[in-house]
Amino acid sequence: MSDPVSLVFAALADPTRRAILAMLLEDDMAVTDVAEPFATSLAAISKHLIVLAEAGLITQEKRGRVKWCKLEPDALRAASVWMQGFGQFEPVDLDAFERFLAAELDPQPHSD
Repeated sequence: MSDPVSLVFAALADPTRRAILAMLLEDDMAVTDVAEPFATSLAAISKHLIVLAEAGLITQEKRGRVKWCKLEPDALRAASVWMQGFGQFEPVDLDAFERFLAAELDPQPHSD
């Protein structure tokens, strides 16, 4: 998967990565600060950050001994342009979309 739009959508598919992007909307953050609110290892968060960086959604910079993450504000432009090609869209709630897909793909029948 090498085209930029596919990388962006693949990065956005994970709720942890979307939460990280939301955090970085506020300000640049040290990797350890990014990891703090999550109940997962620093190594796991680092892997999420690599995916976000490879998609061009964030950049990472070493300042002294600390690695900082910065949101790239124009990174979603190509994905947005691609989506606009399908017409006018309401704002997309990616978390709700993920829940919908999980429910649709759930192999167990639900009894009501």
